[in-house]
Amino acid sequence: MAKFIFVTGGVISSLGKGITSASIGRILEARGLKVTLMKFDPYINVDPGTMNPYQHGEVYVTEDGAETDLDLGHYERFTHAQMTKFHNVTTGQVYNAVITKERHGDYLGKTIQVIPHITNEIKERVKIAAHVSGADIVIAEIGGTVGDIESLPFLEAARQFSLDMGKDNVLYIHVTLVPYIKCAEEIKTKPTQHSVGTLREIGIQPDVLICRTEKPLSNELKEKISLFCNVRKEAVIEAKDVGSIYQIPLVFKNQVLDEIILSHFRLISKSCDLKDWEKNVVERAISPKNKITVAVVGKYITLQDAYKSIYEALIHAGIANDARVEVKKIDSEIIEKQGAEKILKGVSGVLVPGGFGYRGIEGKIKAIKFAREKKIPLLGLCLGMQCAVIEFARNVCGLKGANSSEFKPKTKYPVISLLEEQSRVKNLGGTMRLGAYLCKIKKASLAYKSYGKALVKERHRHRYEFNNKYKKIFEKKGMVFSGIYQKKNLVEIVELKNHPYFVAVQFHPEFKSKPNKAHPLFREFIKAGLALSKLYESDIGVRGREGF
Repeated sequence: MAKFIFVTGGVISSLGKGITSASIGRILEARGLKVTLMKFDPYINVDPGTMNPYQHGEVYVTEDGAETDLDLGHYERFTHAQMTKFHNVTTGQVYNAVITKERHGDYLGKTIQVIPHITNEIKERVKIAAHVSGADIVIAEIGGTVGDIESLPFLEAARQFSLDMGKDNVLYIHVTLVPYIKCAEEIKTKPTQHSVGTLREIGIQPDVLICRTEKPLSNELKEKISLFCNVRKEAVIEAKDVGSIYQIPLVFKNQVLDEIILSHFRLISKSCDLKDWEKNVVERAISPKNKITVAVVGKYITLQDAYKSIYEALIHAGIANDARVEVKKIDSEIIEKQGAEKILKGVSGVLVPGGFGYRGIEGKIKAIKFAREKKIPLLGLCLGMQCAVIEFARNVCGLKGANSSEFKPKTKYPVISLLEEQSRVKNLGGTMRLGAYLCKIKKASLAYKSYGKALVKERHRHRYEFNNKYKKIFEKKGMVFSGIYQKKNLVEIVELKNHPYFVAVQFHPEFKSKPNKAHPLFREFIKAGLALSKLYESDIGVRGREGF
C-alpha cells in the first residue's frame, strides 16, 4: 500500500511548498522509492487555463494535455514522476464533480455537504493519483496558507486521511517562516508557533517542520520550536536561503529528512545517493566556468512566475554548457517605443516566449528582426514562433502587413490562422491544442542536430497555426520547415539557413527540460550564444562587432 505525505504552509504564501515537495521527492527517489506528487489548489477555477498570468503565473502543461499549476513543473524537474490530469486538483474540479453526481442522482437523495461529500471527493482524488502512478509514496501539496477559508476542505480531507489509512501510513509536513527581525537582531519563532497552533486547531499535528529562514537556526531555537510546536527536535528542519533551488535536496539529506520520513513509515530502503546530482547539477549551477547574457523579450516580464519553466530551462542549458545564464528581462512594449537596437545591444541570445493577445506583439517582431539581421542566436517559443513567421513574411517575403488572424482578422496575408475546427470553438477553457504531439524532424537541420533523432514528442498550448498556403514562398526565401506534425501537416519548427542559430517552435520545450538533462533546443541555443559571446570578447569580435 502506498504511503502519503501532506505538505501544508503557514504564516505567508510563497514559502516554497512546491520546491520543498519536489526536493522531498528527489531524496526519496534517491532511496530507491517510486514517488508521485500532486497539488491541491483552493481556487474555484476548474484549472488555470483561462487565468491571467499576472494573477496565477505560468500555466504548466502535462503530457496528457492538462493545464495545471506551475508547481507540477517543479515536481517533474526534480523527480522522475510524470504529471497527468490526476495530479492537480482544484476546488472547481471537486465541486463540479460532486454537483454532477448529485444531478445524476448518485447520492440517492441525500443532503450534499462539505463533510462528507466534498472531503470524500478530495480523498478519492488522492487515491486515484496513487493508483495511476503505482507509487510507493504520494506527496500531496495543499496550496494556500493554513487559516485560509478556501483551504479548509482540503485540510479536513488530509486530517481524515490518517483515520482512513492509519497513522503509520500518513505523514504531515508543515512549511513555515522563522523571520529575522533586523532592528532587534533576533530570530522569531512566534509566527511558527501560531501557524502550527492553527493547524492543530484544524486537527492536524505536523510530524515535520520545514523552517524557512535567512539565518541559521541555533540548537536552542530548534529546541524551543520543538517544545512549543510538539514536534521532535530532529524533525525541525532548517531551510535556509540558498544560491540555487537545486541545493535543497542536499540540504534536506544533510539533516536526514529522508531517514525521518522512512522511520515514520517503517520502510527500509537503500542508502541515499545524491552524488551525481551534487556534481553534475549543483556544482555546475553554482560555479560555472562561463557566462552569457540572454534577453527574454516577453509580455509578462514583471512577474517572475509567468515564465518560470523558461527561466529554469535556461539554467539547465547553462548547466549543460558549464555557463551562468544571466537573463535580461525585457518588456516587448519597451522595444516598441525605443527600438530593438538600443535595448538588445550586447546580448548573446534572444528568446521570445509565448503569450496571448496583441499587446506587445510588434515589439517581439522587432526583436526577432534584430536577431535575424545581426546574426544573434534566437529561440522562439509558441507565440514567439508565430511572431518569427510574421516578421519573415513582412521583411523577407515582401508580404506587407502580414499578420496573424488572431491580431488582425481581416489581414491581407494571414500567415498565422485558425484551423477550421478551432474556428467553431465557443468555450476558451481546455479547447486549445494541448499536450504532447509527435513531430517529424527533417534531417540536415538545426533541429535534427539538436535532438539527434527524427521523431520527438513535445507539449503544446495554442490555438493558431502556420498557414500552409504561404509555405512555398517562405521556402523560396530561405525559411526551413524542419519539424512537422504529420497527422495534420502542421508546422512545428521553423529555422533559417546561414544563421548561427535561428530556431522557432510552435510547442513549449521548456516543459520537458530538467537540471540534469537540459532540453536539446535550449542547450544548443545557449551553446550558440556562448560562441557569439566569446567572439564579442576576442579582438576580432571587438573590431567587427558593428557587423553583428
